Amino acid sequence: MTLPGHYYTGRSIYDAETERIFLKRWLYAGRASTIREPGQYFLHNVDTESVIVVRDGEGRVRAFHNVCRHRGTRLCSAPEGRFSKSIQCPYHAWTYALDGSLIGAPHMREVEAFNKSDYPLRGVSVGEFGGGVFLNLDSGAPALAEVFAPLQEKVDRWEFERLQVAHRIEYDVAANWKLVVQNYSECYHCPSLHPLLNRLTPYRNSSNDFVEGPFLGGPMQLSDGNESMTTTGRACATKLAGLTTEEHRLVFYYTVFPNMLLSLFPDYVVVHRLDRLGPDRTRIVCDWLFHEDTVSRADFDPRDAVEFWNMTNKQDWNVSELSHSGIASRAYEPGPYSNLESMLAAWDREYLRAMEE
Repeated sequence: MTLPGHYYTGRSIYDAETERIFLKRWLYAGRASTIREPGQYFLHNVDTESVIVVRDGEGRVRAFHNVCRHRGTRLCSAPEGRFSKSIQCPYHAWTYALDGSLIGAPHMREVEAFNKSDYPLRGVSVGEFGGGVFLNLDSGAPALAEVFAPLQEKVDRWEFERLQVAHRIEYDVAANWKLVVQNYSECYHCPSLHPLLNRLTPYRNSSNDFVEGPFLGGPMQLSDGNESMTTTGRACATKLAGLTTEEHRLVFYYTVFPNMLLSLFPDYVVVHRLDRLGPDRTRIVCDWLFHEDTVSRADFDPRDAVEFWNMTNKQDWNVSELSHSGIASRAYEPGPYSNLESMLAAWDREYLRAMEE
């Protein structure tokens, strides 16, 4: 059965998700390739928490709470950019190195027993998987490599570290984040909502690699005569070299609990990041990733893939908004899942476990 309505509309549920999921689990924050040079950074926000993700002078990706150790001021507000060689508070000019150490505190030498080494930026656990940066605000969290080991084995052949963002679109969706994940997790709706997608990958040509836990999903088979998920059905880039001949005929869809949707195709990859903005609003950042050799070619044109998924995304976001509106009605009550929606039931179980319910 589907979840009761208050799981999608209730503020108390939203707040409980913050504490039990989004401050406890590894969250997908962005692409490591967007901060290639020392000092490049981006911010990732989780409700009232803001995290600076920055490349330090040694080439390491680091993450810090966006909070000055003096009086708590936000250190930076621009969502992305580049620090020169340090991070300086705009209030009283306390200054931090890119490794988080405090290197400047005007007039604090006059304060008895003050020691700069006692006041570094507070760190946030950070790790990389598939070229993506993941954050965990729980200092006691298990290592990212340990948690993601089962999925790592499935996606290694796509050589994520050599993929680059060729296009990005941000969407603002008037629906609860869980409805977006659940819509992604089934193709029961594909014949009626996505006729082109259903022609490329008929909705019953599917199976699942993962059926329980934080990773769910698996492959769908391309129909005869089609090479990839594009408006024409033709590949718009050279097929990725690490894939097997069998995998050139498959596409893979995985949900990565809680906020990543991972779509793998023979010639490119699409990643969706979900940011909760309220019980009834979700920002979705969609990246189209192609091999760096493909992106550098003069004749590279990703429009066939971008237009296909932008169309499909808009169809999905629209129906997610309709779902949210209906669930908010007093007339809504839980309904039965079909056999084609087994991944939704599995996702609900993982969600309820995370919520300790």
